[in-house]
Amino acid sequence: MPVHWLEEIGSDDIEDVGGKGASLGELTNAGLPVPPGFVVSAGTYRSFIERAGIDEELFDTVDVDVEDSSALAAAAERAQTLVVESDFSEDVRSEILDAYRSISTDDAGGEPFVAVRSSATAEDLPDASFAGQQETFLNVREERLLERIRECWASLFTQRAIYYRQKQGFDHSAVNIAVVVQRMVDADRSGVLFTSHPSTGDQRMIIEAAWGLGEAVVSGAVSPDNYVVDRSEGEILTATVTDKTVMQVKDPETGETVEKSVPDERREQRVLSEAEIRELVALGERVEKHYETPQDVEWAIVDDEVYMLQSRPITTIDTGSGDAFGTPESPAEELSGGATAEGNVTDGSGAVAEGEASGGAGDDVLVGGLGASPGTVSGAVRIVDKLDELDKVREGDVIVTEMTTPDMVPAMKRASGIVTDEGGMTSHAAIISRELGVPAVVGTQSATTRLDDGQVITLDGKRGTVTSGASTTSSEPETTPAPTPSAAKPMTATEVKVNVSIPDAAERAAASGADGVGLLRIEHMVLSLDKTPERYVQDHGADAYVDELIDGIRTVADEFYPRSVRVRTLDAPTDEFRELQGGGDEPEEHNPMLGYRGIRRSLDRPEVFRHELDAVRRLFEMGYDNIELMFPLVNDAEDARRAREQMVEAGIDPDKRDWGVMIETPASALSVGEMAETGIDFVSFGTNDLTQYTLAVDRNNGAVADRFDELHPAVLELISSTIETCRDRGIETSICGQAASKPDMVEFLVEEGISSLSANIDAVRDVQREVKRVEQRLLLDSIR
Repeated sequence: MPVHWLEEIGSDDIEDVGGKGASLGELTNAGLPVPPGFVVSAGTYRSFIERAGIDEELFDTVDVDVEDSSALAAAAERAQTLVVESDFSEDVRSEILDAYRSISTDDAGGEPFVAVRSSATAEDLPDASFAGQQETFLNVREERLLERIRECWASLFTQRAIYYRQKQGFDHSAVNIAVVVQRMVDADRSGVLFTSHPSTGDQRMIIEAAWGLGEAVVSGAVSPDNYVVDRSEGEILTATVTDKTVMQVKDPETGETVEKSVPDERREQRVLSEAEIRELVALGERVEKHYETPQDVEWAIVDDEVYMLQSRPITTIDTGSGDAFGTPESPAEELSGGATAEGNVTDGSGAVAEGEASGGAGDDVLVGGLGASPGTVSGAVRIVDKLDELDKVREGDVIVTEMTTPDMVPAMKRASGIVTDEGGMTSHAAIISRELGVPAVVGTQSATTRLDDGQVITLDGKRGTVTSGASTTSSEPETTPAPTPSAAKPMTATEVKVNVSIPDAAERAAASGADGVGLLRIEHMVLSLDKTPERYVQDHGADAYVDELIDGIRTVADEFYPRSVRVRTLDAPTDEFRELQGGGDEPEEHNPMLGYRGIRRSLDRPEVFRHELDAVRRLFEMGYDNIELMFPLVNDAEDARRAREQMVEAGIDPDKRDWGVMIETPASALSVGEMAETGIDFVSFGTNDLTQYTLAVDRNNGAVADRFDELHPAVLELISSTIETCRDRGIETSICGQAASKPDMVEFLVEEGISSLSANIDAVRDVQREVKRVEQRLLLDSIR
């Protein structure tokens, strides 16, 4: 049959109604409050493409190399065209429209509004969640119902869906798709409910709630209220009320879903009463009891009636050992980045004096520097003076070099540790080592001359020391493990995101439990090509360059979807470009950090800038709606306006896509009010640059390193005034500099009302804990 009513189906029908349809049928038959509706079956989709004679061409079309971006784009466009331009048979058309007319009329006696949602047969399964891969349409009426159903079917063949499905090993021809058509709930409040903790399975319900339709919560457009309930006692443990700036509602005239500002009197008003929380908890208990497994439930309230809109298994629970609440074993672990109170990883202090640290045989400290990436490891020294010496680096060796470059990343993956003569906490070696989880000591000044090739050493990436011999405390390297979800993610109103520099670190970054990516640097992708953008385009063509950027960004966007990924355009100084093929024409600059970089370079070379924007536009077209665009070293409103113009020329609508600027200079901080008029959606503090430009301290100059202080009152005043200005204008604020890992800076930023923080991979969990501690203190202070 083309149509199945929800009360007629259940989990045994998943192959014909998909995961979402089966779940709604189960909820309906369990007596839970589900809006009425029906499912256009997967069999109907299959007979549709077969009757239209497009099935063979459809599956042949999408059988492409998904790493070939051009081929993937062409395949997706052709496949979707085949579906949307084919016609329904008369019998199917009639049955669907009859079912729609049977749902009910609206309150005024007219046609009902319905939600049209995809329900793929590989979606919402216990061991694989494909949620978000296909389309959903809200507030649909009869006139467009059949069109929307075809578009749901066609969304099975977007670039992102084809790519993701192939990478997951699903046969395109074996994946069918059903479509749920359900009476719209014009919610005044909505959200999600986890019946158990989504990381640990602990018996605490977590409810997130916001005003209006639930899409604002699911998409991340709003920071919802957060309620944590102890299921065993029924006690509401925490109730975090946020500033909810926007809501999604139905336009009464057009029926379209629109975003509007939350009325001032409701922005900081609590969404749910205690009675409503208890009602949701009771429904959650019933859902979990029915499925006999923890559930992720979408709910809505309209006219004081609670409706269950969707339920699916929580697939992220880790049943491994460990403290269910991620509580540190000792107070020292509260420090950012996993550093102990004795370490220097978070304070940026200089080299450790000889004899001060331990860890190697005999505690014979050979050289000291900055502890740039925590962990202790022993291995044989491999001194690398030239790139052609990288082949001698084998698994478990320690790379010792003057400074690392993007070309060294493959060898850095093999190495157990990194030691450099030059560089600071924001050098290439420091950033990449932290993302790879490889212990590193940087800025030793003399490691390449004081250490011998083949010599066995122990480096302590926490203390910043290199000692002689193998570690006496362990026979195995004590490297920093990749973050895992086994430690519970602290629930915070302030989002905690993660910084990513290389696509290879995406999986490790996603496992940190971050709320998204606050900074994805394009320059490391470009520098790894070993050619300037101009030379690469000259040698390989513009399409090849754009494809390289797409592949790198997409790797991260896939890992985090639907969490947001903030992509920063090119921001490499001229001295780094000079090291690449084609870099001979780069200008000679006395201080490249003050020179030809960031947005000023991009605006001066619009043809190169256009390639970056083309890559982002193509990703939007593939369906990567979790990507946001960020411009570096923007000084004033004129810079922001010109960047916006470039977006428009590249085919990116700045009114529909989130974009923003870095606040890295005093000028940008003082000009943020004018920049707000250009339509920016967010700003992000780059505290490394903001500090050096405010205090006139070169962050890479060891002679003045002791004067580099992100907590200097002048720097804090610029940050504070920017946050206040942005809050008044409804603009999100974030931080992605090194200072985001410092407890004192975290406390300051949360108190000031920053929207999010973005930390290095190894520091995410500690920053989450610190944010939660500060938020709880502020909450207690407000009620005492």
